Amino acid sequence: MSDIEKVKKLREATGAGFKDCNLAIKESSGDLEKAIEILRVKGISKASKKMSRDAKEGVIAVSGNEKKTSIIEVNCETDFVAKNEDFTKFVSELSELNNEKNSNIDELKKSKMKNNETVENNIVALIAKIGEKITIGKTKTIENPNSVNNHYLHTVVKDNIAKLAVVVSLETKDNSETIKSFGKQLSMHIAASNPLALESNLIDQSVLDKEQELVTEELKNSGKPEDIAKKISLGKMNKFKEENSLLSQAWVMEPKKKVRDVLKELSIADLKIKEFYRLKIGE
Repeated sequence: MSDIEKVKKLREATGAGFKDCNLAIKESSGDLEKAIEILRVKGISKASKKMSRDAKEGVIAVSGNEKKTSIIEVNCETDFVAKNEDFTKFVSELSELNNEKNSNIDELKKSKMKNNETVENNIVALIAKIGEKITIGKTKTIENPNSVNNHYLHTVVKDNIAKLAVVVSLETKDNSETIKSFGKQLSMHIAASNPLALESNLIDQSVLDKEQELVTEELKNSGKPEDIAKKISLGKMNKFKEENSLLSQAWVMEPKKKVRDVLKELSIADLKIKEFYRLKIGE
C-alpha cells in the first residue's frame, strides 16, 4: 500500500485532515496503527486547549420507552456544529447508552460505543475532528412503578434530538388513549410554562430567597408604609409560587383552568403527576 493510500485510510479511520494524516504516516514509518495513536495523542492535545472555551450551544436527546425514559444534554460551541451529522450521530448513540446506564455520568463516560472505543475517547476524537469543545451536560432518567412516561421535543434537530425536551411521569394503572393524550399535552404545557416544581412547597428555598430579595429591593424605594409594603411583598411572593408551581399554573390549552382542574376533570381515581423534567439548551 502506497503512502497516499495509507493517508486516505487514516483519514477514513480518524476523520483528521490530510496534512495531519500525512505527517502521522511519515512519523510512524507507514505503520497505520501507530499513526492512529499519534493522531490520538495530538487530538488530546488539541482537545485540551479547546476545553477552556465556552460550550453553550448543543442539543438535548431523549431515549427509552414509556416505562423508563432518559434525557441528556450534549453541548458544543456553535449551532452549526449542533446540526453536524457526526455530532448528531454521536449524540443519538450516546443517548441510548445513557438510558442503559440510568444517567450515571461516570459509568457513561467509561462505556464502550459501537466502534469499541469509550465515550470519553469518542468525545476526544470528535473534538479533534470538528474543532469545537464538546461536553456532556445535564442528564436524567425517569422510571417509576405503576407509571407511564410521555415526552415532548421542541425545535427538533433530528429524530429524538431537539433544543428543548420534556419528560413527564404519570402514576396510574390506566394506559388508555386518554392518559397518552393528556401526557402529551402536559409535556407541551411544561415546555411552554417552565414550572419550577409540582407544588409551591416543593420550590427550592434558594430560588424563593432570591425572589424575595428582588421583591424587597423593588419595594424599598416605593415610599409605601411598612405594613402596606409587607402585604404587597406577600402578594407578589404568593403569585410567584402560583405561577411557578405546575398544579396551580394556568393550563396552556385553556388558560381559564388550572392544571389541577384539568387533572380532576379526567376523573381517573389513581391518576397523579409523579415527576417531570424539562431541559433546554442555553438555560
